[in-house]
Amino acid sequence: MTDGLWPFPVGSKSKMDFSEIFRFAAALAFILGLIGVCAVLARRLGLVPGATPVGGQRRLGIVEVKAVDAKHRLLLIRRDGKEHLILTGGEHPLLIETGIDAPTPIETEQAAPAQMALPSHVVQFQRIVEFIKERRA
Repeated sequence: MTDGLWPFPVGSKSKMDFSEIFRFAAALAFILGLIGVCAVLARRLGLVPGATPVGGQRRLGIVEVKAVDAKHRLLLIRRDGKEHLILTGGEHPLLIETGIDAPTPIETEQAAPAQMALPSHVVQFQRIVEFIKERRA
């Protein structure tokens, strides 16, 4: 007994033979391979945002972001060894300063301890300790 819309007899269980399973697996592997090839090509051609081309170095990066207020932010962007200061959040981004020479890694390592800001309660505690030492002396 066959239904007009269904090619298998109603009530019977159809079994997939090995050739159908193999065809399905081969088609799936082919499609996944095509997706992989397209992904590699897109990355090499630079079509993927944020991806570095294979064998290339990053030329652009955000060095630092500071919130000025609830709406505006200052961005320090490094491009090809130069830094640019940009204010965002208004109608249009505003370029504040351009062509700043990026610090060398040696300058950055030497300045790092001086740039570290301590929490206010630690600073107050240090002042109290210094005050007590001065009173004893």
